[in-house]
Amino acid sequence: MTTAQRINLQLKRVPAWPIYVAGALVPCWYLYLGLTGGLGVDPVKAMEHALGERALQLLIVVLAVTPLRDVTGVSLVRFRRALGLVTFWLVSCHLAVWLVLDVQILSQIWADILKRPYITIGMLAFVLMIPVAITSNNLSIRKLGPKRWKRLHQLTYACAGLGAIHFVMLVKGFQIEPLVYLGIVLALLAMRLPRPVKRAVA
Repeated sequence: MTTAQRINLQLKRVPAWPIYVAGALVPCWYLYLGLTGGLGVDPVKAMEHALGERALQLLIVVLAVTPLRDVTGVSLVRFRRALGLVTFWLVSCHLAVWLVLDVQILSQIWADILKRPYITIGMLAFVLMIPVAITSNNLSIRKLGPKRWKRLHQLTYACAGLGAIHFVMLVKGFQIEPLVYLGIVLALLAMRLPRPVKRAVA
């Protein structure tokens, strides 16, 4: 038995539900920090940024599941649905903080979406995530069929790219961290591109 097979055998014994619990507690933790002064002088902006960054990090983990299996043989596929749904939850909380605690004024929200490209891109990524999240269940796989379901969930690739671009455009000035995230996302997406088949020389 290979090392990867031994790891996969151990992973089968690990339940997915702790991922949901941990994901549900993340916004609560940041809310607690905000109320107790742990997020600095602008807790709303800090909470908004932290939730968005945690969501992007989890989305990168989701994208890495398939390349990790292909390269090392270690499979985290059974945890991918939980990771994806927690990602959507964190993005929703990130958006809720912006809507309810930051902007607050409905007319200003719409104006920001239309006038600020990084917000437009972020909202587009969120909208694309909705059908993916709604169909992340076995019933949807049976209703849509595996091929159509898989095609629909390829929207995750666009969400990851848009989310990384949103982060790059959001920060002020030249910062390395957002570019690192963008580079990782592009690398993980590039690993999914079909490779040219080498023809045997006669």
